[in-house]
Order: sequence, then C-alpha cells, then structure tokens
Amino acid sequence: MPDRTDDSDPVAENGVDNTPTVACSRCDHEWNLDYELDELHAGNGAIEQFALDHRQHTGHFPDDVTPWLAECRRCPGHEAFLTERPARRWAETHARHTRHRVSLQHASIDETTTIEPTSQ
Repeated sequence: MPDRTDDSDPVAENGVDNTPTVACSRCDHEWNLDYELDELHAGNGAIEQFALDHRQHTGHFPDDVTPWLAECRRCPGHEAFLTERPARRWAETHARHTRHRVSLQHASIDETTTIEPTSQ
C-alpha cells in the first residue's frame, strides 16, 4: 500500500475515515473508493470513475447518480453521461453526422432539450 501524506490520510485526527463511499440499493452493497484513489489515482474524479465502471459492469448507476441521457429519435438505445457537457457534445455530434434529432434529458431540468441537425 502506498504511503500517504498527512493531508491525504483517509483517517482524520478525530478517527473518522474520510474515504468516500458509494452505495447501490439494487446491488444491496456499499463500496469505499480506496481502489479508485490508490490504484487508479482518480482523485476528485473517484466517484465518477466508480459510477462509470459500475454501470459498465451492471448496466445501472449506483444510488445518487443521475445521468444525462442523450437519445436519438431514430437510432435504438441511448447514451448516458455524468455531466451535461459530454452529453451535449455527443448529441450535437450525433445530430450533425446522422442528421437525426436527439433529445437531451436530466432530472435537474423539467423539459427535454431537442438537438436539431445542422443544415449544410
């Protein structure tokens, strides 16, 4: 196990473990993110890395992770992203290349945004 500096020690002076944890009620399990921090060196992106890996292996996101969904109106399936920027980029790129309309949704917004193909 790599040595940690005092600043990154997961156990604070008061004895509380500061390692972030993620839970999934569908899997009925909770994980600490030591692996993402120590082995993957994910730092501030540890929760996002875990969430993406979890979805890849289980087909769903852990609790408290609400993805942005980009869904083409003509192609089957959808793409899920953890932040708006890559979801919007995927939707705009897909619309431009396929000339299909793409809907963009997230729980934080009331309405679905439609990305229209650009005319060229």
